[in-house]
Amino acid sequence: MRRLFSVLLVIPVLTSCTTLVEGTAKPGVTFEKRGPAGTVPAGLEAFYGQQLAWSDCAPFVKSENSRRAYGSKRDVECARLEVPLDYSKPDGDKITLGLLRSPATGDRIGSLLVNPGGPGESGMDAAGSIVPELAKTDLGKRFDFVGFDPRGIGASEPSVQCLTGPEKDAERLDLDVDTSPNGLAQTEAENKAYADKCAAQTKFGAAMLANIGTRDVVKDMDVLRSALGDAKLTYIGYSYGTRIGTEYAETFPQNVRALILDGAVDPTQDQLASLVAQGAGFQKAFDAFVQWCRKQGDCALGDPANKSFQELTRPLLTKPIEIGDRKLSYTDAMTATLQALYSEQLWPLLSQGLNELKKGRANTLLTLADVYYQRGSDGNYSTILDAFNAVHCVDDQRITDKAAITETQRKYKEAAPFLDDGNPPGAALDACAFWPAPVTGDTKPPKADGLPPLLVISTTGDPATPYEAGVNLAKALNSRLLTYEGNQHTVFLQGNQCVDQAGVKYLVELQLPADGTRCAA
Repeated sequence: MRRLFSVLLVIPVLTSCTTLVEGTAKPGVTFEKRGPAGTVPAGLEAFYGQQLAWSDCAPFVKSENSRRAYGSKRDVECARLEVPLDYSKPDGDKITLGLLRSPATGDRIGSLLVNPGGPGESGMDAAGSIVPELAKTDLGKRFDFVGFDPRGIGASEPSVQCLTGPEKDAERLDLDVDTSPNGLAQTEAENKAYADKCAAQTKFGAAMLANIGTRDVVKDMDVLRSALGDAKLTYIGYSYGTRIGTEYAETFPQNVRALILDGAVDPTQDQLASLVAQGAGFQKAFDAFVQWCRKQGDCALGDPANKSFQELTRPLLTKPIEIGDRKLSYTDAMTATLQALYSEQLWPLLSQGLNELKKGRANTLLTLADVYYQRGSDGNYSTILDAFNAVHCVDDQRITDKAAITETQRKYKEAAPFLDDGNPPGAALDACAFWPAPVTGDTKPPKADGLPPLLVISTTGDPATPYEAGVNLAKALNSRLLTYEGNQHTVFLQGNQCVDQAGVKYLVELQLPADGTRCAA
């Protein structure tokens, strides 16, 4: 299946203090009531002031990723936050968000929230994985570090459900490369069926899908801020998480303390322009990988590299490689490559995978693709890709102009020639064109009115969110830009001392790095 990559009226209720109530009505459970804190919208007082029950995180594990990130950790605790399914009907159906917290070990400032992007990535997984890095900085001492799974994602309930594990396996083998009228019609029928399955398999159906976008996630985040006892929000957003942070800043500017936005989504580009820019970003990362690969002495890519890569991978279009009871498709090979281009640390695996492919083997590439899709060893998948599609389908404007789709595919192939499959562009409508819920996303450029200073981090060789996207977001929000010179997607709290020191100083002391600061790999 081919899918194109493919405000609440606030009436202030001011609270001057918060309280903490602890109890152990059940063994291993700690009850806390820290809210309401700060500004509370009328009619939502019960949500903003709710009590949270913190306990062991094992019941929250939903995937192998979650199990690795926090399933056996004893220095974290988990809880559920209740929010309205539809904020225009706060007395209607309720849903819950999964929360993970690593408590501050020193003089506590408040809570520090994190979202890893996607959309569809688990904030609980991200927080659990980052906790070891926190011990190396003042953040672990000064903040309760809180990861949350946005509505419909991960441990939040209900989660978006579209396809079963076997159906996702089959989808990865269905290339949809036939761009004849019959082929395009078949692809569109598959995409409509996918949208229908998402509504049928997800609890609350179309109502859940209509209220899963960024518009509602930022409202949930404000409820969470208050329930945690913080009058102002401190937040780290990676990748799509920068879009959440940006929209939160626009919706609740009076509630912002400090935001780090790392790996920015460009606020000045529409969806199609952003896709082409991302293609150019991946080509730049591929070129850097090729230079590195050839220095290793055993690189599978000849000269010219784009053609050499195509000669290796295009045979998979008609003949996938069998690996036991599974197969590596052309789509999987492309997915594996893009997954590895996200970080230089994965380049050795990509080189190994391409060398294997040259010999007719594909174990490493299939493993890399499985990591991207979050497919477990038991054949089950996380819901990341279903959630990714669900959020994009309500966040972004529907693309139904087939001429624009064809032209964008042509431009994408020009921007990223190593990814050109050799087939002519096709104009099949994606699943969002058939989505059973309206678009709720805001396409207007962001405004910085009433905001404190924010910090945007952008990486020169970022393949997924190109450097200029961060430059443009910093300008739009009148924020400070920190440049990292490297080849990876996002960088804060990933071991670069220069970046980490600047970000930690900002979050703790609210002191921005000097204008024009650049950090090297």
